[in-house]
Amino acid sequence: MGNIDKLAILGGEPVRPPEIKWHSWPVFDEQERTAVLEVLESGKWFYGEKVKKFEEEYATFQGAKYCVSCNSGTTGLEVALQAIDIKPGDEVIVPPYTFIATASAVVRMGGVPIFVDVDESWCIDPDLIEKAITPRTRAIIPVHFAGYICDMDKINAIAQRHNLIVIEDACHSWGGRWEGKGAGTLGLGGVFSFQMSKNITAGEGGAIVTDNEDFADVCRSITNCGRSKTGPWYYHERIGTNVRMNEFTANILLAQLTRAENQLQVREANGVYLTTALKEIPGIYPQPLSNRVTRRAFHLLCIRLKEEEIGCSREPFIKAVQAEGLPLTAGYPYPIYKQPAFQNAAFYDYSQTCCPVAEDLCYKSGAWLPHHILLGKEKDMEDLVKIIRKVQEHALELKNLEI
Repeated sequence: MGNIDKLAILGGEPVRPPEIKWHSWPVFDEQERTAVLEVLESGKWFYGEKVKKFEEEYATFQGAKYCVSCNSGTTGLEVALQAIDIKPGDEVIVPPYTFIATASAVVRMGGVPIFVDVDESWCIDPDLIEKAITPRTRAIIPVHFAGYICDMDKINAIAQRHNLIVIEDACHSWGGRWEGKGAGTLGLGGVFSFQMSKNITAGEGGAIVTDNEDFADVCRSITNCGRSKTGPWYYHERIGTNVRMNEFTANILLAQLTRAENQLQVREANGVYLTTALKEIPGIYPQPLSNRVTRRAFHLLCIRLKEEEIGCSREPFIKAVQAEGLPLTAGYPYPIYKQPAFQNAAFYDYSQTCCPVAEDLCYKSGAWLPHHILLGKEKDMEDLVKIIRKVQEHALELKNLEI
């Protein structure tokens, strides 16, 4: 038998051997099977009553008056930006530490993403936003990264002072609430994703929620080929596109919603436990908690690894954690503005853009665990903490593994 006190990457026994599995994803059962067969056998596969029912139930889940479904979070962002009439050259403030769709949606609508750094919350730093505002600025897209809701009071106050529109990228915040109010309802509207990795999933899918009826009507028209709310089928009042949700997707999502509340509570309880436990380990800095985020949708468990305190760099630390049986990863390898699509952009020169916190997260300190790990039992959470602590305590032994 191996030595449990020796790092597995150096020949010891892992805390979590491969035969002991973490909670898997996606979660599905007979409800999803029945949902697919129900739509299949009905012969009604196209944009109908199941979509309508899902929109109603998801609006209720988020505490919104309206929900407009679509086929992805990416297209949801594009639709929302078209609905607020983003024009070529308009600037939209976005964080650099997020999935590329937050910024690419702006470009695809003709706008220019302007990157504002994140802070210790891993979300956009509201204290830096006003410095980035110019006469061309039209909107702000805060991203509730990993489920941590941005400081929406500060962001909305800035937007009001400068006559800007706030569209939330809430693709990590299903069920999340800021001071009791649902994510996606804190600005003009918010966008959600139901892609495979997401906390509520049908493989793909998206939604826009809002309390503004006019905005909802325009978004729905755009998603449905520019059709009007009351006109005949072949009457198109604006240039739209076809990003409708289908009945299969909607019915699977309805099944997913039946367990979403319980899953949210389990993730939140485990996420709070882990945040509290991990921050006691020297050099480990979890994404913080906030009493203003009154319900936290953990999509990721995020930690920063401080090399100068731990005694080794991130890469060997993560390899050692993985060898102990925990699927920790480094997350995004670059801030969005360092991606080739933006470094080679003709519409704006990003060569001088620098966001130090985002770059530190990408290149040096950031690490994630996926949300389904947080659906585990108490023993799973104890093992997780034990693994991080074990590697931290032996970090100096990893110096020879650094590259």
